[in-house]
Amino acid sequence: MPGGPVAVGTPTAGAPGADVSVRPAVVADAADIARVQGLTWRTAYRSVLPAAVLDGWDDDTAATSWATAVSAPPTAAHGVLVAREKDALVGFAAFGPPDLSGGESTSPDGPTTEVAALLVEPRWGRRGHGSRLLAAVADTAAGTGARRLQMWLPVGDTVTAGFLEAAGWARDGWVRTLDTGSGPLVVHSWHALLGEAGPS
Repeated sequence: MPGGPVAVGTPTAGAPGADVSVRPAVVADAADIARVQGLTWRTAYRSVLPAAVLDGWDDDTAATSWATAVSAPPTAAHGVLVAREKDALVGFAAFGPPDLSGGESTSPDGPTTEVAALLVEPRWGRRGHGSRLLAAVADTAAGTGARRLQMWLPVGDTVTAGFLEAAGWARDGWVRTLDTGSGPLVVHSWHALLGEAGPS
């Protein structure tokens, strides 16, 4: 059975050196965000995502979509953050209010921010970038009044599941089946409370 919601604070991060940062994305980052997404999906997610999704990936189309997401977010609560090490964009996170069209009700814990994507290019993994991105999303979401974070993970994504569990997240029991055009993709919902509220 999935556990109840848990409080999330600043996740533990590694210490790769002094020249690392997380900041809001700008339009000029769009091509690098698309590159990181495409490369990460094709390598780390090859066994999780349908082959048609990976084989049909187009960096230019994705970059255009990310430029729009950065320059014209649907609401003020949507955002994109990027992680950098020295001069390289190495990861990103996108977040905003959740889409409740799958049948979920609003959470009794309060307003929710959904983490739509949190990816770090594999060669930059295990250097704390994912933890810094997650902490920055939590801080930003709390500033908009959110009390809870949610993220949907494909079945089989054990790496991200382990990362979220180590950061204090838990599965909440919601399951969706997405139509990818080449077969179903089953995803599970994970969540965590923001701030100091303990498990309920």
